[in-house]
Amino acid sequence: MTDNLWFWIGFNAFVLVMLALDLGVFHRKAHVVSMKEALSWTATWITLALVFNLGIWYYLGQQKALEFFTGYVIEYSLSVDNVFVFALLFSYFAVPPLYQHKVLFWGILGALVMRAAMILLGAVLIAKFAWIIYVFGAFLVLTGLKMIFKKEEEIHPERNPLVRWFKKLMPVTSDYRGDRFFVKENGVRMATPLFVVLLLVEFSDLIFAVDSIPAIFAVTKDPFIVYTSNVFAILGLRSLYFALAGVMDKFHYLKIGLGVVLTFVGVKMLLAHSPWKIDTLASLGVIVLVLASSVVASWLWPKKPAVKANPL
Repeated sequence: MTDNLWFWIGFNAFVLVMLALDLGVFHRKAHVVSMKEALSWTATWITLALVFNLGIWYYLGQQKALEFFTGYVIEYSLSVDNVFVFALLFSYFAVPPLYQHKVLFWGILGALVMRAAMILLGAVLIAKFAWIIYVFGAFLVLTGLKMIFKKEEEIHPERNPLVRWFKKLMPVTSDYRGDRFFVKENGVRMATPLFVVLLLVEFSDLIFAVDSIPAIFAVTKDPFIVYTSNVFAILGLRSLYFALAGVMDKFHYLKIGLGVVLTFVGVKMLLAHSPWKIDTLASLGVIVLVLASSVVASWLWPKKPAVKANPL
């Protein structure tokens, strides 16, 4: 496993510098993120991930580089599901486009901390209890099948237990107060709906991390590779949202494709110590083929518009 302390220090220093540039320079002033800007940042994060992958190839070898790239593809593709949820939350709470970037910035910052803790826990569990790999594998298979066959359900954010608990803990203003998360009115400290949305963004990422982190442990047991591929996927998630939010409904088969990927990765994990162990390069090929097929199928067979019932 990659236990060189300088690798960890250097990578985390790079992440902190990029986050500081993001918030302090490029997005210092609140503004509506345009499609051009979103695509530019998406390309930037993908390029940085590929450059980092070359560095892994040079310093750690071909196998580690292949593990990172496969893990990155898995994590980045599964993060598309987060985009669906973000779009739903912003629409439901009518979050002004001007403030959406700030919510996602702090939401993803919290996600980095949560995922680091979960990756550490997962690595410790696998190291101490080898059989836990089969538990992860079975969980991924069940999750993937559920994603494939379960029909879409309406989501009601206001019924979320976290939201109910928070509203009992602290009063929430009836409307937004600019881009502020908290305000003090009549001597009472209150949260704004923007902070409630941030809570739900964090909660949704926690739920998705339960699926995605076990998935990457099917590719590699190296905590450094698991962590770095997760971080690059998360850092590119905000720009991916602004690039795809308006066209997500056109990729209606993508959710099925993600379910197939999760199921496949779960099977790979279950076969990890068997004669039928699936090679990492073969896994990458299957994952890319499934995702590409789901996108092409969505384009060839577009979703039919909902037919409104005639009130007469």
